[in-house]
Amino acid sequence: MTEVHDLAAFVHGATFSRLSPAAVEQLKIRVLDTVGIAIAALDARPLVAIRELTESLGGNGESTLIGGGTSAPDRAAFYNIALSRYLDFMDSYLAAGETNHPSDNIGAVLAAAESADAGGADFLTAVAVAYQVHTRLSDVAPVRAKGFDHTVQGAYAVAAAVSKALGLSVDQTANAIAISGTANNALRVTRTGNLSNWKGLAYPQVGKEGTFAALLARAGITGPERVFEGNKGFKETIAGDFTIDWSKEDLESVLRTIIKKHNAEIHSQSSIDAAIGIRSQAGFDATKIAAVRVTTFQVAFDIIGGGEEGSKREIRTKEEADHSLLYMVAAALLDGEVQPAAYEPERIARADVQELLQKVTVTPDAGYSARFPNEMPARVEVELADGTVLNAETASYKGFFTNPLDWADALAKFTGLVTPFTGATLRDELAGVIHDLDSRPVRELTTLLARVPLRRTPSTRDNGSTQKAGHRP
Repeated sequence: MTEVHDLAAFVHGATFSRLSPAAVEQLKIRVLDTVGIAIAALDARPLVAIRELTESLGGNGESTLIGGGTSAPDRAAFYNIALSRYLDFMDSYLAAGETNHPSDNIGAVLAAAESADAGGADFLTAVAVAYQVHTRLSDVAPVRAKGFDHTVQGAYAVAAAVSKALGLSVDQTANAIAISGTANNALRVTRTGNLSNWKGLAYPQVGKEGTFAALLARAGITGPERVFEGNKGFKETIAGDFTIDWSKEDLESVLRTIIKKHNAEIHSQSSIDAAIGIRSQAGFDATKIAAVRVTTFQVAFDIIGGGEEGSKREIRTKEEADHSLLYMVAAALLDGEVQPAAYEPERIARADVQELLQKVTVTPDAGYSARFPNEMPARVEVELADGTVLNAETASYKGFFTNPLDWADALAKFTGLVTPFTGATLRDELAGVIHDLDSRPVRELTTLLARVPLRRTPSTRDNGSTQKAGHRP
């Protein structure tokens, strides 16, 4: 028995009955959150371009594209994951040496489950598999410090989950995971220096290729059976040695993931909360800020604070803005929120935020670092021109795994994101189907997703809503 075969046996043996009620609820909340974020990105310029490309390439029509139309499962996976990933508003998992976004797998699982005419309970089980594989590999086999992207573990997770959704055998599942894991080892340069559109498209690529790997395996194509432990395999070349006993794994990892409160990179959430809290303190005046000092944990400093992944002071695009703690804290202090409107080109270019972000300094703190990933501690100090210093400190928020969202909380976020596109009736239909997804076929959800307009309605397009996607055409 090879290690990939052990993993495949775990995937094949996963059943909905093994999920706790709490895990089922949180899986549904993740689907609701992911669908809402995807819909809110429908008219973002890069997604318009990707949709046009997808339509021009065609496909066999087995899987629905959000916003209408169909394509082959792998192409639908790319487009639908790109929608849910573009705004950078998705869920996250914090491991000591890695951070990933397990909801990035949902678009691929949805495409595969629809093509297999699966039931909602089977779909949710496959999503749970994705979360378990993705998070556990991130726990024991982090790759960021070695120059590889956090999508690397996802190559195993998405192939496993799609195989589950397609109903593949153990051997077919092992081959799918082996093909995907061998072929998809992305470089971390995706998220360093000046950022490109690929920051939001790296996982859609992995999702597409993981889906295709499962289709290849179903057709009888084999992959390297010792992808993990073999000569020049994942352990030897990238991850180093690790052990997971898949026979002892459950399907509960979704309970350890967190949902974003602010439309911002996950490690910024506490700093943004603190900055927004300062706005309510007596004497605050954004026009009088002389300096802003952010103290945070090492991972946040390294990724978004100007540490090992490059300076975050030159901000020109959405991709750079939502990965700059300096920009996001400045926007929070000026606007009182960080939502999709913070990444409109005209907002990014405005003098007030460009000038204020130059006054922000970020410093890592060893004590804060020791509390991560169980907490995300941060402290923000704002010094005004007259010498007054205002400060606030926080370590978590509603949506963190220690204080998870309930359905009502998640529905409020969903409502703000999708209503400009769907109106109230379709919005409520979508939420209702997702709420009862374990007793409904997946096609009920995809049929509704096909009805979502590709553009927000005229009555909401220019009403000053904060829930706008960045870079609209």
